Amino acid sequence: MYRIYIRVIAILFFAACFSFSASAQNAASNSPGQDSSAEKDTPKSVREMLFKMRMERDKKDFQEMLDRGEQVSKLTERLEKSVESHHALTTDDKQTIDDVEKLVKKIRGELGGSDDDEDDVEKPVDVVTGVKYLRDSTSKLLDELKKSTRFTISAAAIQSSNAVLKTIRFLQFTK
Repeated sequence: MYRIYIRVIAILFFAACFSFSASAQNAASNSPGQDSSAEKDTPKSVREMLFKMRMERDKKDFQEMLDRGEQVSKLTERLEKSVESHHALTTDDKQTIDDVEKLVKKIRGELGGSDDDEDDVEKPVDVVTGVKYLRDSTSKLLDELKKSTRFTISAAAIQSSNAVLKTIRFLQFTK
């Protein structure tokens, strides 16, 4: 009888050890950063905090895009005034064109656009008309950005950014 008690106790001891190791493995598999189910297990307040942080980041990103649009508009205004007075592109104007190109590419990337090979954009005849067309295109782009929200994707804004970039390419290769 004594042997039976020892066997039962030994079996219970091993079962307890195995169940403890199995529960430790289960806890290790729920560590944060391992899978998306970890976010479901977080307390509601933490999830709300993460959601609010994402919303704030989205608002900030959208406002930065609008600020880039305003900056592009100011740069093209300055470029237009410079070309009207000199009737040609100076080295500062070419640097301004490069800056406008970088900003518009960032805007188009944030909108989700890419290069568009369609030739629906008017080709300017000379530098002066090209800069005027650039100014008109950037003001149209800024208007489209202001009409959009951070929840929408504006196809018109993407088309406007592509028109601006095509005009910039024309101006860059014009002597």
